[in-house]
Amino acid sequence: MTSEQLNLTIPDLLDRNVQKYGQKIANREKEFGIWQSWTWQDVKEGVEEIALGYLSLGIQEGDHIAVLGRNRPRLYWSMVAAQWIGAVPVPIYQDAVGDEIGYVLGHCEAVLAVAGDQEQVDKILEQQEKCKALQQIVYLDPRGLRKYDHSRLHSFASIHDNLAENKDRFGEELIRRRKALSPEKICVMLYTSGTTGNPKGVVLSHDNIIAASKASSDFDSLSQKETVLAYLPMAWVGDFIFSIGQAYWSGFCVNCPESSQTMMHDLREIGPSYFFAPPRVFESLLTTCMIRIEDAGRTKRSMFQYFMQHARKVGVPIMTGEKVSLMDLIIYRAGEFFVYGPLRNVLGLSRVRVGYTAGEAIGPEIFDFYRSIGVNLKQLYGQTEASVFITIQPDGEVEADSVGIACPGVEIKIDDRGEIFYRSPGTFIEYYKNPESTNSTKDKDGWVATGDAGFIDESNGHLKIIDRAKDVGKMANGKLFAPKYVENKLKFFPDILETVVFGNGRDYCTAVINIDLISVGNWAERHNVVYSSYQELAGHPEVYDIIHGYIQQVNEDLAKDENLSGCRVKRFLILHKELDADDGELTRTRKVRRRVVEDKYNDLVTALYDGSKEVATTTEVTYEDGRKGFISATLRICEV
Repeated sequence: MTSEQLNLTIPDLLDRNVQKYGQKIANREKEFGIWQSWTWQDVKEGVEEIALGYLSLGIQEGDHIAVLGRNRPRLYWSMVAAQWIGAVPVPIYQDAVGDEIGYVLGHCEAVLAVAGDQEQVDKILEQQEKCKALQQIVYLDPRGLRKYDHSRLHSFASIHDNLAENKDRFGEELIRRRKALSPEKICVMLYTSGTTGNPKGVVLSHDNIIAASKASSDFDSLSQKETVLAYLPMAWVGDFIFSIGQAYWSGFCVNCPESSQTMMHDLREIGPSYFFAPPRVFESLLTTCMIRIEDAGRTKRSMFQYFMQHARKVGVPIMTGEKVSLMDLIIYRAGEFFVYGPLRNVLGLSRVRVGYTAGEAIGPEIFDFYRSIGVNLKQLYGQTEASVFITIQPDGEVEADSVGIACPGVEIKIDDRGEIFYRSPGTFIEYYKNPESTNSTKDKDGWVATGDAGFIDESNGHLKIIDRAKDVGKMANGKLFAPKYVENKLKFFPDILETVVFGNGRDYCTAVINIDLISVGNWAERHNVVYSSYQELAGHPEVYDIIHGYIQQVNEDLAKDENLSGCRVKRFLILHKELDADDGELTRTRKVRRRVVEDKYNDLVTALYDGSKEVATTTEVTYEDGRKGFISATLRICEV
């Protein structure tokens, strides 16, 4: 069924869900330690209340409304309310710094901003010079805002208090706007992560979002009975699809945690049946797990290691439905009782029926770890421009080194250079105010260039991603250079948080390493290693020895692959600071800005290749309050 045949908008789905699931729970939010619930009927009433509030503030059809804050039901409702009156919601990353917020507000010419709390209001007010079109701010949490100038600030509470008056004044206009809404109109504008420059505003229609949501929901048989945890940034297309697109299509419940600090506890309480996380989250969960195991008693550690070794042998085959021996099955069932089941419970993944990871490649070892303990983790490949879904993995056909088959309704082709192209009902309309990029990305026949290099496995039709097309290169000896593949293998080790591998056009590969402060700090505590800062711990000789051992293991694996043997890392250093989105080194979705890192740390990269044993460097950093500063260090360079 095509999106044209569906002929629905997000507000249409809300109406349908009220009729179909009226008194079933649509949203939950934990606040002050207590879960609050809203039915689909409650959600519609909340959306209508906010839509009337928008009309009272003079919002016109086609106006852009920025939404900035953590995952909260009313902020999701504020986006649907914008759609209801023909305006366009533009969610912004909640951890974005002032300049990033100012760019988006100015570029989309938002006339209204919806802010979650005082912190977000402050960041918006600081950027007034960059967003001349901004007229009003609506805020949710009033704490700290009592003495602000309220001539342009309005609370959600005041909108609620004026509901009766707004209904009388704008009720007919609300009905008119609702009738004027159609599937081809803009549903949302989402900004890309901006790995190579300023982010681009991706314009998506109701047709795009609903077609992608329907196809993916049908593929995994998602139903009203599912429950999900909404903890990823609302500005990310994945969260928009899962928390609004699929949630409204399937009618399932979306749960918002109390805060990022309580997310893991809230995850265990909710026990989602449908779970999505980028690789960084799964890496972090694994690190936390390994730290707890190291702190456990000798008997528990031995039992864990024994059953995990068995899981690595038979867990994945069991998950994919392959036959294993009776004895292997009995041991695995014992492991389920003693280790795998309790481990899934600690991770909050006990009830996961369908789990996905995407955003960037996940290390095969990490992927297989979760599947081996009974988590139905799968991979998908997508983009903001595709309304997420390009490929998806069917149950029983899940492989660590592929991203599955084309999602229903999606066509895929590979050009002569190995770049992946797709065409689908979810394909975006345009990049906002950027026709040049639109035309260079999407051709007149609707084919979109992904910028990724890959190939389709002829044996099963699965797509395999090699790397970003612009990052794949060749070593000086002609061998393949695929940095992301090596980086993912290194990040399997819990002590390595992030790494950037260099080597394109060079004689050998080098690496810049970020240690995981939690994991390595735990090691330091257990071994009585005293340190006062990340920088001091990162430079400790024993930490260098640990990382050296990990790189040796990865090099041994790479040596077995003729195509990738040239990617073995010969020299490395441990960076004196964590790569940070506030410093422009990562995107807000935690992807490394490889070119930025290479330029910013050019002195370090030069030292890795000129034979230096150490290098002195000074780096500008951004503190939490936005102030700039500098840190200096002398870094050791280690041969492998």
